[in-house]
Amino acid sequence: MTFKGKLLSAAAANKSWLCIGLDPDPAKMPSTLSRDIGGIEIFLKSIIDSTSDLVCAYKPNSAFFEIYGGPGIELLKRVIEYIPDNIPVILDAKRADIGNTSRMYARAAFDYLGADAITVNPYLGHDSLKPFLDYADKGIIILCVTSNPSSADFQKQTLGKNPADHIMLYEKVASLACQWNANNNVGLVVGATSPAELAAVRKLVGDEIPILIPGVGAQGGELQNALSAGSNGAGKLAIINVSRSVIYASSRDDYGAKARESAQLLIEQIRAVLSSK
Repeated sequence: MTFKGKLLSAAAANKSWLCIGLDPDPAKMPSTLSRDIGGIEIFLKSIIDSTSDLVCAYKPNSAFFEIYGGPGIELLKRVIEYIPDNIPVILDAKRADIGNTSRMYARAAFDYLGADAITVNPYLGHDSLKPFLDYADKGIIILCVTSNPSSADFQKQTLGKNPADHIMLYEKVASLACQWNANNNVGLVVGATSPAELAAVRKLVGDEIPILIPGVGAQGGELQNALSAGSNGAGKLAIINVSRSVIYASSRDDYGAKARESAQLLIEQIRAVLSSK
């Protein structure tokens, strides 16, 4: 099954467009867990056990595993393998480089780690993304408008010499993403902190491209605005990614149950917004 097919199937089965980010920070984990690889593994598997029937995807961020070197990479692989087969895994790695390097990044993400999708950076252009795009059954989720405060340094700069030809850089990225979508495996990252740009991107790309939407909650993005702007005409393909407010909902031994409660609350809010669309 393709990434997009798996995403749609999981969203329909769980009635959810919630994606949980798996970003393990030992300093924020319950004090009863050890701060080593073993404790992190217990923590993440408990989060997955408590929420796997509530999500459309999981998104582990590779940086939180790479910090531990080889054992961390092996942990990331085990976590991906632990996630139920019907739930897609988006590896948040923001990769891309010259062709030969990207080919190795793609093999690491898809062939070794077993991720269903990966986030990539379009700055180097099409040839840097082609090795990823050639995996027709995998999702290639391109950074378009990110949720960090300095994203406007580049992404919201105007291109074009004449006013009539002006286009924002993020709009150029969205347009190119459509051109690169020959395998129907492209998605975009657009932060909830930029609802106007999110609406513009959805209009540009139409109803068929998934949009991964970080930034709800801790970063200040509003859920209702994100869903209204980012979902397609059928109220689908807006992947709301939340991490900290779910996985760190409790600092005690009930962290799994509290993560589930937090996820359920978000799902109810998501459904309420989408039901009116």
